[in-house]
Amino acid sequence: MPDKDPCGLIKGIAKKMCENDWEPEKGGSSDTGGDGITGGASEHVKDLAEALIKTLRELLAPKRGWAPEETDNPVYAQFLWLGQHLAVAILICVIVVCALTAWQGAPRLKQLGASTGWTLAAVAGMASVPGVVMLLNQAVASAFTTAFDSDQSTLLETISADLDHGADLGNPVAILIIISALVVALAFAALVFMTRQLGILAFVCMAPLVLASLARGGDTSAVRAWAMRLLGLMFAPFALLLISPFVQMVSGSLVMDAVLLVAADVLMLRMIFHGIPYFGPKIAGAARGFVESRTTNPVARAVVRAGSPDFYEQESNPRMPRTVDTPGRAARQDRGVLFAAYGIKQKQRSSRLTTASAIDKAQREAPRNQQLVEARRAARAAAAQTNTPAPRTPGRAHGTGPAVRTQAPAPGPAPVRPPNP
Repeated sequence: MPDKDPCGLIKGIAKKMCENDWEPEKGGSSDTGGDGITGGASEHVKDLAEALIKTLRELLAPKRGWAPEETDNPVYAQFLWLGQHLAVAILICVIVVCALTAWQGAPRLKQLGASTGWTLAAVAGMASVPGVVMLLNQAVASAFTTAFDSDQSTLLETISADLDHGADLGNPVAILIIISALVVALAFAALVFMTRQLGILAFVCMAPLVLASLARGGDTSAVRAWAMRLLGLMFAPFALLLISPFVQMVSGSLVMDAVLLVAADVLMLRMIFHGIPYFGPKIAGAARGFVESRTTNPVARAVVRAGSPDFYEQESNPRMPRTVDTPGRAARQDRGVLFAAYGIKQKQRSSRLTTASAIDKAQREAPRNQQLVEARRAARAAAAQTNTPAPRTPGRAHGTGPAVRTQAPAPGPAPVRPPNP
């Protein structure tokens, strides 16, 4: 069996030196026809881009997660113990209530059987959550890697191909732009990685407490809400496939590849904002504030605002823009679903705006309110001019002399005239 090539895993200038017995090539020229320094710099830039693309791909869909893989994990074991004992305690309460109301007959026996079966299912589900989440995470990572490696129309594969055969490969500005875009994309990928891994860890640790609510008799509303949130976190990396149809349109241009990569950054930021509950909008808003405080470029500000838009408290005003649940409201709504599954009624939160949202609303509507005030003033002035009577013009005797103002006699008895002689 032939030996493996010892230089097969090395790339760039180091591979050429390995093939030449660790000596630089004679003549100091590269395969591209340039001198040694220029060719070496070009190869190092390509190696840097490939390393950034590899790291970006690993951060978006890691094969290993931070969530526990076994039930005997020290972190998960505490929640498992609490969830199992909570489910048993709920079952005991149901048994006691059914025993005290046994005179109701079949309905109570049906409730007792449903509670017993759902308790067994909940306890079994608690022990299987870590393994199921681990296998699902590996399947998602494999599917993501296959989708990005098997098809040449994906963005990262197109960038790798354009680095070798792109039309503007010799343009240093284009290479600088794509490297900068890769660095920015790497920062957003790291942000996605951190928030996604922390979110999955939190949902896995909360699984026993959510599943324990099934012991009441089969209310699956809390479990369905928990599962939808968890699946949304795990399948979030596939959102980047939405830009794949546009890749073939710009194939061969590093500058256009950088534009699509910026669009992918915006998509990842939106994924944090909408896809990661509780702390997603806060983290996306912090990223937007970090960018806005360090640049005055309107394009950069518009990009981060598209990825992390303004969000307000929920209200019923139809003239307001589309509202998004704040992290506090998302946590309270999910907590209300869990409490309802346990049979606890939660007081509804008021729909009044927070102080920050009220101030922002007043500032946003100030121009419109000023226009309304000015329109009202103009309408009142026009109405006042219409209702004022026109002044009368007094007549003149025979058209000469000054006009004499006459005054009507006061009402009263007619004057007595003397008789004619």
